[in-house]
Amino acid sequence: MTGYVKFRKDRLGRRGGRVILYIKESIQAYEIKLEKEAECEEAVWCNIVTGNSTLTVGLVYRSPNISMEENEKIHNAIKEVSKRDCIIIGDFNHGHIQWTSLQSTGREDKEF
Repeated sequence: MTGYVKFRKDRLGRRGGRVILYIKESIQAYEIKLEKEAECEEAVWCNIVTGNSTLTVGLVYRSPNISMEENEKIHNAIKEVSKRDCIIIGDFNHGHIQWTSLQSTGREDKEF
């Protein structure tokens, strides 16, 4: 897309699947890598420089049939990034969470 910088992460060794985050060119941004325990297969992270501070932006896709290992990596990533100013967006596929009451019936949904 003209006028935007693309931050992209593709699935490795499988067909399809990727996340792409576009940031307007006039905004100073750079991609960051997280600790190995938090490096998700389908997540991309960047820092946006805003004057004297930095805002971390993350885009995450959590597949409905995610492995336990990859699910743990997503949780680790959120924990790591949440220690700073951040915005985390994406599709987390937690269909059993009742967001108004923050109640859930599923184990993975409760963990999230």
